Amino acid sequence: MSSQDTAIKGSRPVTPPLPSPRSPRSPESLHLPACRHRDRSPSPMRGYLIPSPLPTRRNRTCSATARASEGPVFTGVCKCFSRSKGHGFITPSDGGADIFVHISDIEGEYVPVEGDEVSYKVCSIPPKLEKIQAVEFSQIFVWKS
Repeated sequence: MSSQDTAIKGSRPVTPPLPSPRSPRSPESLHLPACRHRDRSPSPMRGYLIPSPLPTRRNRTCSATARASEGPVFTGVCKCFSRSKGHGFITPSDGGADIFVHISDIEGEYVPVEGDEVSYKVCSIPPKLEKIQAVEFSQIFVWKS
């Protein structure tokens, strides 16, 4: 009996794989050509980098909130608020343009509804700081006797 006779019926004989014409023949061929070699040593200028003068997003937000905290408190009426979208608008008591309010700027667990009297401070909205939004937003409780 030959080795082919003992093979499982229907299986192919095992042959070693042929070398690919593209496969490298020696470890030297794995190195990049000299023209593509990069020096991986640390840059001498790396320790002398100057930090960017532009404030980070966190600093910008913090300073804008700090400016808003120092500003006056305004009052208005909730024009509309969408719980699903997480934002709404306030009609200021002085009759100005409606002001945007986001759920993250509302104090506590309160969710405003149309007609609620509210107090708030204002903060400019990036990127151009032309529009404003309400921050430190809370409901004004009216006690009825």
